Amino acid sequence: QVQLVESGGGLVQAGGSLRLSCAASGRINSINTMGWHRQAPGKQRELVAHITSGGSTNYADSVKGRFTISRDNAKNTVYLQMNSLKPGDTAVYYCNAGPYGLASALRPYWGQGTQVTVSS
Repeated sequence: QVQLVESGGGLVQAGGSLRLSCAASGRINSINTMGWHRQAPGKQRELVAHITSGGSTNYADSVKGRFTISRDNAKNTVYLQMNSLKPGDTAVYYCNAGPYGLASALRPYWGQGTQVTVSS
């Protein structure tokens, strides 16, 4: 099993920045891709950004140019730097991880989520 623990959420004004972190433990050798999804109230969970162990990334169109995902493989930690935040970014952000590359949606490991609230 893999355990994922997120941190770094909070309340920020529009235009501000936050950095989320997600630390993995357990069977970390089974992980290739790590990243983030988010779920706003009344909406479906959506992909935000993911990164492979080799450094390949993908982003949702809505966050390109504002969010940057990075990874420290030595620390088994993935980061999401969020700049120019908008009220529409308000959501619970979930870390997730899986054994395959970016093309696969199979990422069975999930964190508990961290709330990000952007005020206008």
